[in-house]
Amino acid sequence: MDHIKTGGTLLNMKFAPGLVDTEDGLDKWSHLVRSYFKMDGHHVQFNVVRAETLREAQEHPEAHRDLIVRVAGYSDYFCDLPCELQEEIISRTEHEAL
Repeated sequence: MDHIKTGGTLLNMKFAPGLVDTEDGLDKWSHLVRSYFKMDGHHVQFNVVRAETLREAQEHPEAHRDLIVRVAGYSDYFCDLPCELQEEIISRTEHEAL
């Protein structure tokens, strides 16, 4: 894709924390980001969170006030989102293979 002709693009990616919790995982993540920008990418954002963490934030929002998630074109504090939107984000996060 020619990012210049599109006026800029945004890439949203979701990772399970286990993918980036080792030096090898961080190195691969770094290569991914560098490759994206070498291909003239303009903007990339990541959600790196487990569905379990989001459920815990629903149960105990006072302990998760700093939890920010990508919604759809913007980021917001998870605990400030309406319950329906929280559920939508959790459903998009529950794809991690066991």
